[in-house]
Amino acid sequence: MENNKNKVLKLSTAGNVDDGKSTLIGRLLHDTNSLPKDKLDAIKQSSKQKGYDYLDFSLATDGLVAEREQGITIDVAHIYFSTPNRSYIIADTPGHVEYTRNMVTGASTSQVSIILIDARKGVTEQTKRHFFINNLLQTKDIIVAVNKMDLIDYNQEKYQNIINDFKTLAAQVNYKKSNITYIPISALHGDNVVNTSPQMKWYQAETLLSYLENLQPKNNTTSASARFQVQTVIRPKKEEFHDFRGFAGKLKGGELNVGDSVTILPSGKTSSIKTISFFNQAYSSASAGSAITISLHDEVNVSRGDLIVKSDQLPKSAKNIKANICWMDNQALTAASTYFLQHGVKRVKAKVKNILHKISIDNFSQIETSDALTMNEFGNIEIQLAQPLHYDAYAENKENGAFILIDAKTNTTAGVGFIA
Repeated sequence: MENNKNKVLKLSTAGNVDDGKSTLIGRLLHDTNSLPKDKLDAIKQSSKQKGYDYLDFSLATDGLVAEREQGITIDVAHIYFSTPNRSYIIADTPGHVEYTRNMVTGASTSQVSIILIDARKGVTEQTKRHFFINNLLQTKDIIVAVNKMDLIDYNQEKYQNIINDFKTLAAQVNYKKSNITYIPISALHGDNVVNTSPQMKWYQAETLLSYLENLQPKNNTTSASARFQVQTVIRPKKEEFHDFRGFAGKLKGGELNVGDSVTILPSGKTSSIKTISFFNQAYSSASAGSAITISLHDEVNVSRGDLIVKSDQLPKSAKNIKANICWMDNQALTAASTYFLQHGVKRVKAKVKNILHKISIDNFSQIETSDALTMNEFGNIEIQLAQPLHYDAYAENKENGAFILIDAKTNTTAGVGFIA
């Protein structure tokens, strides 16, 4: 097994209300000895007060008062825990339809999604909704955890029927973008979560945690093209660095090497990489995901928001783009609406030219005629920009193919888009 120590795996959970997302996370924390003693004592006391003959692990994550009172998840909670092998960040996302935007937020940065299904209910409309969102977000690894197996007497045939239904769902959208893994569990009793289940000897594959421990997640980008957006320009005030001019940011895809010929966008000026550094350490190359500072051989004008790319790997450039969007604002999206489009750290004025169609995330169909998108709805829109945008399709590079629309009056995030 490859050593994953110090590697952080980002997860998101999804499922219907009461499918057991919070209980599953609580079980993971408990069985990996990640619950603080005071938290565990509080869970024991609360479970006893409620008359439970078991520990209610959902209390480990449901932090909002409204959530505890209703027994549901409303906001996106981020939970951190570690094993000797690797570290984890779990985005516990809400299952309610009205909180779809919260799920998109939680899943957008995750490498792995765990979709929970209640073994008694099987695949539901909300399951389809969660699967659609993961499909839209290009999630590379999906775990379908069939929970509450104890409530169907750990029946293998019923479990297999659910798996067959999910495979039929995946086939409907020709879903080949990710690796889908199926695991029967009981989060309440711990079956196949961290430890193997004596109740399901017919299941011989890995437990949920074992699978996560061994998983080598696919990169968030399928593109080998280097994309380096400048977040800040560094001009040290110390005399010894009087002539130094560096550009700091994160490399979003591909690789950069000292000596590479690069083009700065939008100016189109060219130069070559002189140095690559991280703090006071110099490197000859940097790979996707690296936070680095680079300097160039030539004195070219580079500003915050500019995109530095290899000269033979130019991105697309356009003032009109089409994108899938999840609408998050109370104010409906209509044609001719104006916003700021935030692409990384670059912000440009944008006007929605057309709503091409609305997308039904219950049956994956297109609704061709639509005048508006309301909160939590998905659609495909055409946007006109005040300046050219240098981008990749979201399917090729997640970070360079995603954006948010910002309401110019309220400065709130109105929608999140994925460039087609």
